[in-house]
Amino acid sequence: MSASDEVGRPDVVVVGAGVIGLTTAVVLAEAGLRVRVDAERPPGATTSAAAGATWGPFMIGPEDRVAAWAATSMPIFEELAAGPDETGVAVIEGTHQSLTPTQAPRWAVAAGARPCTEAELRPGYVVGWRRRSPVLDMPRYLAWLERRFTHAGGAVRAHAYRSLDEAAREASVVVNCSGIGAASLVPDPGVTPVRGQVVVVRHGGALREFFGDETPDAPELTYAFPHGDTAVLGGTVQRGDGSLEPSPAVSEAILRRCTAVLPELRGAEVLGTRVGLRPAREQVRLETAERPAGTDGTYGPARTGGTGGAVLIHNYGHGGAGVTVSWGCAAEVLDLVKQAGAPGC
Repeated sequence: MSASDEVGRPDVVVVGAGVIGLTTAVVLAEAGLRVRVDAERPPGATTSAAAGATWGPFMIGPEDRVAAWAATSMPIFEELAAGPDETGVAVIEGTHQSLTPTQAPRWAVAAGARPCTEAELRPGYVVGWRRRSPVLDMPRYLAWLERRFTHAGGAVRAHAYRSLDEAAREASVVVNCSGIGAASLVPDPGVTPVRGQVVVVRHGGALREFFGDETPDAPELTYAFPHGDTAVLGGTVQRGDGSLEPSPAVSEAILRRCTAVLPELRGAEVLGTRVGLRPAREQVRLETAERPAGTDGTYGPARTGGTGGAVLIHNYGHGGAGVTVSWGCAAEVLDLVKQAGAPGC
């Protein structure tokens, strides 16, 4: 992480360096604001780095806002996929399949998904849909996002806040993108960790398409996202489990499920295991915060009233779809910053 004191007091402090925090920081910095990202963990150690990842709403609400954010993000990922390989973004084909009859979700149909032919179904699967989608090599993508951010004049600082009031003393605007950390930092008891574990393998080009098991009420996730000659295999949905310690037994189960469906992965070299905690919440919280009732807190909905407090904008609770909505949410944060009349806009 690079120091930020050299650039002076920022206009905006973004709390959190996952895909939501970094994307928000990029959009704000490229709009001309002086932005600093303060985070306890560097981008490569966040939950985002453990993601598969692809474009598609998962474990996130509300549906109408998510659809709008996702629609904003899609063409940006398509543009990045057409650019330099260093972004880690590619657009490839793949299928979602189910062992029992089910319908494709509305978001998939809207994104151009078509029913699978019988020949496209894996053994045992009775229905599915095929689509083209961005897939992201998350460690590479996060590193690229950080470079884009610093190129726009931003800086990333290693710092763990004890409270958002503390962050409010650092800048005119604070954007809370703390992910699972929001449970204690806000605090917000509605944020729950949903543990995800994945296995990274080298398959030597055997896997050309992504695959996702969409069987309703399946006890575990089964998916594979290729990134060149490597792939991320998953996964788990362990609600309330806050452990970041990899489980060898879980890894073995993931490999067993994935190779049963995708025999071309048998014999693939295991490169490592990643674990992340999805910040699950009933709905994403993206809004300008009101001053806490009955307190003299240092933040409020705007600075125009001469209070001297910072603007606090929340942007957290994205469940398993932070990548999918990242650019749309960042654009909405920029609109909120402008509405607040913050310095630099």
